[in-house]
Amino acid sequence: MKITTKQAEKTEYAIHLRRPHAAQLRMLESGKKRIIVRAGRRGGKTVGVTIKAVEAFLAGKRVLYAAPTQEQVDAFWWEIRRALEELIDAGKITKNETMHMIEVPGTRTRIRAKTAWNADTLRGDWADLLILDEWQLMNEEAWALVGAPMLLDNDGSVIFVYTPPSLHSRSLSKARDPLHAAKLWQQRVNDPLWDCIHFTSQANPYISEIALTGIVSDMTALAYRQEIMAEDVMEAPGALWTRGMLDGTRVVEAPALTQLVIGVDPPGGAAECGIVAVGRGKNGHLYVIHDASLKASPDSWAGVVIGLYQELRANSIVAEKNYGGDMVESTIRTAAAARGMDIVYRSVDATRGKAIRAEPIAALFEQGRAHLVGNWPRLEDELAMWTSDMGQSPNRLDAMVWAATSVYTTGVPAALVTGRLRGEQGLVSRLGW
Repeated sequence: MKITTKQAEKTEYAIHLRRPHAAQLRMLESGKKRIIVRAGRRGGKTVGVTIKAVEAFLAGKRVLYAAPTQEQVDAFWWEIRRALEELIDAGKITKNETMHMIEVPGTRTRIRAKTAWNADTLRGDWADLLILDEWQLMNEEAWALVGAPMLLDNDGSVIFVYTPPSLHSRSLSKARDPLHAAKLWQQRVNDPLWDCIHFTSQANPYISEIALTGIVSDMTALAYRQEIMAEDVMEAPGALWTRGMLDGTRVVEAPALTQLVIGVDPPGGAAECGIVAVGRGKNGHLYVIHDASLKASPDSWAGVVIGLYQELRANSIVAEKNYGGDMVESTIRTAAAARGMDIVYRSVDATRGKAIRAEPIAALFEQGRAHLVGNWPRLEDELAMWTSDMGQSPNRLDAMVWAATSVYTTGVPAALVTGRLRGEQGLVSRLGW
């Protein structure tokens, strides 16, 4: 691509854009103001939106690109600098490396790339074209609270770009609901005002077959469907829990509970710490009433465990000691002592396989004798997406299983937990305590 200037000494400057493949062309030629691109890894998503961004910039538009990781921003920024290099070198446009911004002096025409993964990190800007890359990892409020309003004044456009995440990559998401990108696709796929574009990794003719083979060799069959074929898989074939099972046994309110246990699955490495509260009603049914899992330092997640223990007036804490050994118990007891609390604590060893531990609890759900109280999207995602052949450790699932097993196999204490627990959109409120 070339553009012409009024200066006689040089009237043309080359714009160095990559040649788009057929799937990218559909996005580039779309006239819709709302576009969703669902594509496989290395399918050319970022290169495609780079071309779209440069074309908008050259047409006098203001472009804002946002992604949740610095690596993704750097990849986009490298392509942008390469495309506009001659104009930058000639001083026709200015470049700010610190802000990842290129603009036409004296105008509002500009491209900016920034890391953003929630509403707060996206604030403070506006655009004619907003590009939200790796949308599946961003908090959904980034669009609802900030992205959509910033386009109102200029009737701007937005492009959502995502790859259906595997169970492992979902743990990196900042979203409340790890499936929010897939649900947006389902809502808009037949909407005439939206363009929903799907292509696989193999759609990119420039990709290295050796590199693709290397990626695939380390994947499960399910991860291949999600991250290479770009399929939105809502539940894993062979999973112990199904979405229908969870929805069918869900309740809004739990009865009076005879016992309540906080299950803790400490993280191995940089994973989340699973923290899930499960109670048993007078009817003998199990009720999952709270998921407080988080990624944090040991002192921080131990504080959350003790806070939940105190808030829900739990009978005990049960924690796996495979990761951290005695350190897990020591950390939790230290957090309790800091609040002047005595706790009932039990350590458990993961001597049996995860599937063997989980199967009896899944059976209770299948029989309608175990229930989720309210909605817990991230826990539900682990339950519906995990199969026994996966190597990853779903911490929320484990914490729930530890607590549920303890509640179901332990005798009812003399003192009953009075009152009722209500789960509403991830919140627990106590009534009548």
